[in-house]
Amino acid sequence: MVSYIVTGGTGFLGRRVVQDLLTGDPEAVIHILVREASAAKLAELAAGWHATDRVFPLIGDLTTKNLGLQDDPPSAEHVIHLGAVYDMTADEQAAHAANVEGTRAVIELASGLGAVLHHVSSVAVAGDHRGQFFEDDFDLGQNLESPYHRTKFAAEKLVREAPGLRWRVYRPAIIAGDSRTGEMDKIDGPYYFFAAIARLAALPSELPMMLPDLGDTNIVPVDYVAAAMGELIRRPGLNRRTFHLVNPEPQPFAEVYAALARAAGAPAGLGTLPGSQGVMSMLGKVPGVPQLRDYVLRQFGIPAEVAPHVTFASEFVSDSTRAQLRGITPPAFEEYAGKLWDFWRNRMDPDRARRTDGDPLHGRTVLITGASSGIGLATAHAVARRGATVLMAARSIDELEAAAAEVRANNGAAQAYSCDITDEKAVELLVKQILADHRHIDYVVNNAGRSIRRSVLNSTDRMHDFERTMAVNYFGAVRLILATLPAMRERRFGHFVNISSIAVQTKLPRFAAYVASKSALDTFSEIAAVENADAGITFTSVRMPLVRTPMIAPTDLYRSIPVHTPEQAAAIVVRALTERPTRIDTPIGTFAQVVDTVMPSVKKAILHRGFRMFGESAAAKPGAEGPAADKPESRSPLLALAPIVQPLMGMPGPATRVTNRIPGLHW
Repeated sequence: MVSYIVTGGTGFLGRRVVQDLLTGDPEAVIHILVREASAAKLAELAAGWHATDRVFPLIGDLTTKNLGLQDDPPSAEHVIHLGAVYDMTADEQAAHAANVEGTRAVIELASGLGAVLHHVSSVAVAGDHRGQFFEDDFDLGQNLESPYHRTKFAAEKLVREAPGLRWRVYRPAIIAGDSRTGEMDKIDGPYYFFAAIARLAALPSELPMMLPDLGDTNIVPVDYVAAAMGELIRRPGLNRRTFHLVNPEPQPFAEVYAALARAAGAPAGLGTLPGSQGVMSMLGKVPGVPQLRDYVLRQFGIPAEVAPHVTFASEFVSDSTRAQLRGITPPAFEEYAGKLWDFWRNRMDPDRARRTDGDPLHGRTVLITGASSGIGLATAHAVARRGATVLMAARSIDELEAAAAEVRANNGAAQAYSCDITDEKAVELLVKQILADHRHIDYVVNNAGRSIRRSVLNSTDRMHDFERTMAVNYFGAVRLILATLPAMRERRFGHFVNISSIAVQTKLPRFAAYVASKSALDTFSEIAAVENADAGITFTSVRMPLVRTPMIAPTDLYRSIPVHTPEQAAAIVVRALTERPTRIDTPIGTFAQVVDTVMPSVKKAILHRGFRMFGESAAAKPGAEGPAADKPESRSPLLALAPIVQPLMGMPGPATRVTNRIPGLHW
């Protein structure tokens, strides 16, 4: 029976090395250094390996004194040191704590046990050395240009110089995902360039394109490194030797790009620009150019610390290593590039939530407030027919359940959630429950609203009119946006549709409370859209026209005004969801804005005339209360459009005849 102590055994490479050791020796016993919080994860891995009786946790911490061990360590013939900070973007302090001080503690552990130390270093120790770098080479006076390079060099130096220590050093090249499955655990190394290649995939694949000469890189799949290490660890007689786990031939970065471009459907390139490497090196010394380069890289999601280190000045010779591996060789990159790309695209692409196949609403989750009737209910039916899962929210649970049942009766997927959006705690619980039920929210339609038709003069003792209108139309919508935004940013996709009103453009009298609340939401959303554009979060404001409801039926004047049905309004909302424009305006609203820009005094005079022509409703007069004065879900701001449009055009007659005579203003 052979016993091992392993650091980094739950990591991407570590767990594959452990599995290889378990498979290669059915009697091997392995203790894996883990923090107490990671013991459960290790137990799951051991169960997956069918080795719960051979894999045990060793509670400790690589970055603490004496590895944080509370008791004497178990005996072991081998200590395998895989634990390290491999992140090229890590700062010097973090890299030194894990890579140098952690290695120092592991050396003390191995020396105390009399065990062989298998230290995983990196080809990064070659630094900027030009030419061949052999397995026995180490300190050749090379420059080490990053914290990662410096700390990996310092750690290997500690191992090599430890008195009396039996050691073996393994230097893998850049480790990519599994060549059989494409599996990878994080964005690192060449993976930072995948998003840029995905953007290029939007271009015609036949596009002639010359690539800069970035030099040669060296990439190997993780399954090769694990298999090679398992073989070399088990083989006796190899102490005080170094092994290069690399591709035996340098890989031009242009060829690596071409293999990935073929998998992505991006332009593969016609070749490299001769002399471009030297030109780029010279430009890098020009003041301001490195900062510009780093800015461009960041726009593609590539850290400035990573880009200079994906290619190597050295050619890594691995003849001695390959002689020991008995046919274990890394596959050519082009053989598994497609698997790497497919795994990244489906599992790791930070923008994968934005992609859709076919109907953009199919399979999406759409949260609609005010969904129990009117525009909200019609929109629920419309998006459900497109294959979306509709999350219907409203205050009245009875009406809401009936509305959701109606959607389900038409073969739609709908779920009801009772919520008062003016209640902060209720909104918080709503979003938590939805995320627990559906894991994410793709779209939010802020449809719930309140409209109050009352002049400012008649509101001097009714401050609550403004407060409760803002509570629903502005604060309620903002509250929901803020609650759902973090989860959307995490998925890097999300869209908010705010049901606004044409009154925001026309500024109709008697709707000061309503128009102010909707204008506030518009302004908030415009700013939020700018701040969250990089995360794929977008906003649409729908300046909705008047929608036919039972509320306006008794008024003869309004029968001549062209109005939308709830179904037509829902079609506008669906357009906002699928096309995601910044705004959807109506022709009359746009016309009113133009008049306001060109002839503001004329528009003001006309609005005042309309205000004087049509007085306050009975319910809105001082001392009156009633549904005409304060009605949720009302679209009543458009009720004054007829007297406004007619004077603007200088024509008598109903508004329908006016708008139908204006090119581009047909309904």
